[in-house]
Amino acid sequence: MNKTTQKTKIIFTIGPATESEEKLEALINEGVDICRINMAHADHEWTAKIVKRVRAVCEKVGRHIAIMMDIKGPEVRTCDVEETFQLEENEIFYFTYGTGIGGTMPDGNRRVDVNYPDFYRDIAVGNTVLVDSGLIRLEVLSIDGTDVKCKVIIPGPLGKRRHINLPGVRVKLPSLTKKDQGDVDVGVDLNIEFFALSFVREPKDIDMLKNYISNKNSEAKVIAKIEDQQAITNLDEIIKASDGLMVARGDLGVECSFEELPTIQSRAILKCIEETKPVIVATQMLESMIDAPMPTRAEISDIANAIREQSDCIMLSGETTIGKYPVECVNTMNRIADKIEAEELTTRPAIREDIQLRLPKSKMLRSAARLAIELDAAIVVFTRKGLFPIKLASLRPQIPIYAFTDQPMLFKQLLLLRGVEPFFIDFVSDHEATIQKAFDALKEKKWSKKGDPIVVVTKMYAGDSLIDTTQIREI
Repeated sequence: MNKTTQKTKIIFTIGPATESEEKLEALINEGVDICRINMAHADHEWTAKIVKRVRAVCEKVGRHIAIMMDIKGPEVRTCDVEETFQLEENEIFYFTYGTGIGGTMPDGNRRVDVNYPDFYRDIAVGNTVLVDSGLIRLEVLSIDGTDVKCKVIIPGPLGKRRHINLPGVRVKLPSLTKKDQGDVDVGVDLNIEFFALSFVREPKDIDMLKNYISNKNSEAKVIAKIEDQQAITNLDEIIKASDGLMVARGDLGVECSFEELPTIQSRAILKCIEETKPVIVATQMLESMIDAPMPTRAEISDIANAIREQSDCIMLSGETTIGKYPVECVNTMNRIADKIEAEELTTRPAIREDIQLRLPKSKMLRSAARLAIELDAAIVVFTRKGLFPIKLASLRPQIPIYAFTDQPMLFKQLLLLRGVEPFFIDFVSDHEATIQKAFDALKEKKWSKKGDPIVVVTKMYAGDSLIDTTQIREI
């Protein structure tokens, strides 16, 4: 049996550096599991082209990955400027609305439009405005109509469409904007597997997107991105409402005190595991490799920490959209994951015993996992809804979990789960024939060989009743 199958999954964000067929093929062969499309920088025509290209390359190389559309949510950004310019310390600068491309005010001071018409209503004199992940800091001096006069406290270069954070300010933008709805419509038409909603503040934000998707007959999963203090306050309820969580540390580290970030990350990962929801750790994991071929030692430790905390996925953003070394970034994550996961085989419990299980089926799954550990075997599970592999993944057993499904979208959605390797096969009415098809698939992949022990979790008929079973089998 192949014990080296990597448990931690890798998400990459597609962009100019990785949109070619050649780069996509290299990334897929390197082992990425999910392609993220950031709709803050993508139009619909490009998105449709990219989705088609990704799936075509998957067919070519014989390995399929999922696609995640990351929609903007209630996001405030600067609008266009003719070219990037440098803000100076103590400079008077204006945020405006509806004036057009950035320029100057009648008093000669420079200005830029924002994309949010009620920007001037939500903030107050004395508030802090952070631009571009907090690299630029301004203080609000006065508000005159839609013109917000500020003083630059921390200077820096200002380009177009830079993200704005307003720490402590409750932005009244709708959770699902008109742009978001248009983006989701495109994603549904393209049969995308995941939607990630930015700036989730409370459970109803997730419910709104889920209902919108459901009304369009999509079975896509919804990932909640936590990025501000209100999300942390409502973290437990957001996790329960979502299909998964992304710890978006960029904006989170701007909106919250940075020294709180490690604790927030740890709490989020643990709560997701407890609630059997997948969790993604994202942002600046290999930021230096946008320009450098090697990571910093701090970045290596950061990735190792996310893996030790048993997050389901780690994610690349700018590293693979505009970076010079996108394939090397994925290779770096793989090398770290392989090392840390190998170390865990001897330093961590073989299965998590701290997860409370209430339902008899959940307890059956833990027993099956324990049995597989005792037998030095893998688990094979058959699923049409994903419930069994999700529960097994949350137990974090130190054995392979092979999940077989006949549902095309679920097959790719299972790629999000730590330690789960999904297979797509046709189920037949004869349960034993389906089991043998699964064994043949494992032998074909060379992940199991004849004579290997396997613990099989599946439904079988007992008379006229369909019951859940745990079986000890041999390939």
